[in-house]
Amino acid sequence: MWVVENTWSREIEIAAEAARKAAELALRYQAGIVAETKPDNSPVTEADRECERLIARILSEAFPEDGFLGEEGTRGESRSGRRWIIDPIDGTRDYIRGRPFWANLIALEAGGEIVAGVVNLPVLGSLYFAGCGGGAFRDNSPIHASSRASIEEATLCIDAFNRFDAAPFQDRLSEWMARFWSVRGSEGAPGAMMVASGQVEIWIEASASPWDFAPLKVIVEESGGRFLNFDGGSSIYAGNCIVCAPAFEAEVLRFLGLGR
Repeated sequence: MWVVENTWSREIEIAAEAARKAAELALRYQAGIVAETKPDNSPVTEADRECERLIARILSEAFPEDGFLGEEGTRGESRSGRRWIIDPIDGTRDYIRGRPFWANLIALEAGGEIVAGVVNLPVLGSLYFAGCGGGAFRDNSPIHASSRASIEEATLCIDAFNRFDAAPFQDRLSEWMARFWSVRGSEGAPGAMMVASGQVEIWIEASASPWDFAPLKVIVEESGGRFLNFDGGSSIYAGNCIVCAPAFEAEVLRFLGLGR
């Protein structure tokens, strides 16, 4: 894989290769896969566990001083001040149903910030990546967030409507949606990548974990987009996010009741 030279090129190349190999493994497992239910009521399969082991092994061989945080339990103390965050199969519900919207997610955290990330959408045939300060790419071509600035011309994507019962804006969401050019239900990582590549303007995720958000954040931000939490912050650890094209940051903050 060719990667535009920047500070994080080697990390991105190895993470991308790990994501591709994990996708190949997941596809071999997929026919007849059986899912278990985790305590949080989310599904998990043997493919999730095996893919995480594979990704962690590839990364640890290349970067033995780095730590790990994986959705399926991979943990490793860091001796370098860096940590890899892994979601081996993001969208397991899609994976077990044969839908094409699952992804392999890998990100590198250093100094408390996400500095590199890879989102592999193997069935859709796209691999997104970014390194801090180096721009965002899809299949080696630069991507940029939308330049649209009017909500009447914008598309809003929302993931998991069934998790919006505790959102602070639940009572005004319907009225806000009515102002958009179009509103779509969207899967997790694909929705955020559509913002990063300028195909939609806003994507909302009401409830997810750090490994769901980590690579999305750096790719969106390097594309020129914004990654915001419901409290106005910008953390992968807040459990929620609104990703948007730059011209919509003020609109999103007003919608959140933060009004700056």
